[in-house]
Amino acid sequence: MTIYTTHEKTMNKRTCKTRWLLSSLSIVVLLSGCGSIGKGVAEAILEKAETEDTRVCQVWGKPFNGVASYLANKQQNTKILFVHGVGDHEPGYTSHFLEKLAKELNLNVRSAEQKNIQLHTPLLPNQNLGVLRVTRLLNEQTGKELTFYELTWSEITREQKKLLAFDTSGDYDFRRAKINGLLKKFSNDTGPDPVIYLGESRVPILAAFGQSFCWMATSSFADLPSNGKHECTNLDDTHADDITRDNYIFISHSLGSRITIDGLQRLAGMLVNPEKYVAGNKKMVVAQKTLEALRNKRIPIFMLSNQLPILQLGRELPEVAGQDDRYCEPNGADYKNRMVSETDIIAFSDPNDLLSYGIPHEFADKYIDSRLCAKITNVNINVAKVMDAFGIADLANPMQAHVGYDTDDRVVAMIAKGIGHAGVAALVKQRCEFTKEVK
Repeated sequence: MTIYTTHEKTMNKRTCKTRWLLSSLSIVVLLSGCGSIGKGVAEAILEKAETEDTRVCQVWGKPFNGVASYLANKQQNTKILFVHGVGDHEPGYTSHFLEKLAKELNLNVRSAEQKNIQLHTPLLPNQNLGVLRVTRLLNEQTGKELTFYELTWSEITREQKKLLAFDTSGDYDFRRAKINGLLKKFSNDTGPDPVIYLGESRVPILAAFGQSFCWMATSSFADLPSNGKHECTNLDDTHADDITRDNYIFISHSLGSRITIDGLQRLAGMLVNPEKYVAGNKKMVVAQKTLEALRNKRIPIFMLSNQLPILQLGRELPEVAGQDDRYCEPNGADYKNRMVSETDIIAFSDPNDLLSYGIPHEFADKYIDSRLCAKITNVNINVAKVMDAFGIADLANPMQAHVGYDTDDRVVAMIAKGIGHAGVAALVKQRCEFTKEVK
């Protein structure tokens, strides 16, 4: 039997109490749902328990090129549209990501002016659709240039979410424990967006996406309005050569991925049946040359914290599904009715992100419009560290696993330079495993 002195007993009690408090605090932080707190003191203490970065990075699918491959041709304009997910966002939410991407691509100059277009469409004359912020990045020595479009659609759902404002007011919030109060505020900010999107607000949100794409396709940075409310309706044959030449890339987060796919599927429907989209006596018509230019485009979509499977629940099937051979093969019966030549979907998912899912190939066959000719690559990546500390094994902050994609160096490097080819970034080559999938 071990005998302890009074001093040793006191020290043991203090040590146990300290460990218990640290563990309890860490668990509370992990459950709090607040990214800023999640990177606070408790997580910093736990992260010290694992000095070696052993986070997983596994890629299954076809090799893909990053943004750098598009910048190589200086005769083309490369344009990226970023679409955010749940939670209230303000213009400028991509600033950290954009700085990291610019550094990875060696784009060391940016425009002093940022264009801030308040989106509007004649189809919804009384509806504000949010803000499209546009930034120009370049390298003066090489002549490489990138135009970055940031869509902020939170304005559409913000007013409806005020319905829950009472729940976090002084009349109610003081009754909650502090951490639970933080949880409640986070829940009331993020939880309603998918619900609202399934209702009437889905139309204006998709219209915001459509307007953003229209501005991308029809205007250079210099020709864009600097600010104010504007509508884009001139997707005609005068821009067919620009669409043929320019490169389009989409980056989306969580609900933003559903919006991006739905927006492209909506555009596919508009191209086939433009008579359905009428503003007063004016029809939304896309010219034939523009249509053909789009049908020859190959568009990559980088989906961060992909949620397509869960956001498909309870929804109708796309207009055309399970018919890739008809629409995507040159000898297919409906090849001339495809929307694009190919959509490369690169789905990033942290297994500890409770709101993220991979994309099985059978899901794509059934639930993604065949006219998009989607090809899937899944990236299984630990954005949040998995820790073993204070006797609690296999901990990972689920909120960091959800919100940390756009600042993870490996994610940014893959978006910048891809994987499965000679030009891959050194960090990705060192830290990520690639398995090529073939039919």
